Amino acid sequence: MLHSNPLINPPTLIETTENIRYLIVDSPSQSTLPIYLQEFERWNVTDVVRCCEPTYPKELLEEKGIQVHDWTYADGDQPPGHLVNSWLKLIRRTRMDAMERRKSGSKQVPCIATHCVAGLGRAPVLVAIALIEDGMSPLDSVELIRERRRGAINSKQLRYLESYKREQEAGSCRIC
Repeated sequence: MLHSNPLINPPTLIETTENIRYLIVDSPSQSTLPIYLQEFERWNVTDVVRCCEPTYPKELLEEKGIQVHDWTYADGDQPPGHLVNSWLKLIRRTRMDAMERRKSGSKQVPCIATHCVAGLGRAPVLVAIALIEDGMSPLDSVELIRERRRGAINSKQLRYLESYKREQEAGSCRIC
């Protein structure tokens, strides 16, 4: 049976490792938030990264145990360095938590949801960075995301990702 989704742009799951997943969505509104909450529960979302101005009260997610991170940056642009650092810290923390839960017998894989207005630029760029950090080439990361979320990542963002250096390779400079 197919899972029907009443959202115009359904969530896009990106899963490449056994200990973390990413969910790219467009920005929930007050009226669609209950549907998103169902999706977040379905995919075991532990954190939501808002890359755009808030369109819903974060307290509704926090009541469900989901931590909300407001990391807004300009539409169509690349994330500033401090935001990339925060994103990578969140990924590391989520992976560490997953390993601890596995030791306790939990089989649930945590998921970080990220959204911008349409879920086509800022949010997919963050997920592409995560994939690159996991060893995927920049172009392969963009191709994977675009296969699952048509229209994702504009040409300016693509150039940024092509020049992005993984944390262990970059030293103090990610874009050199």
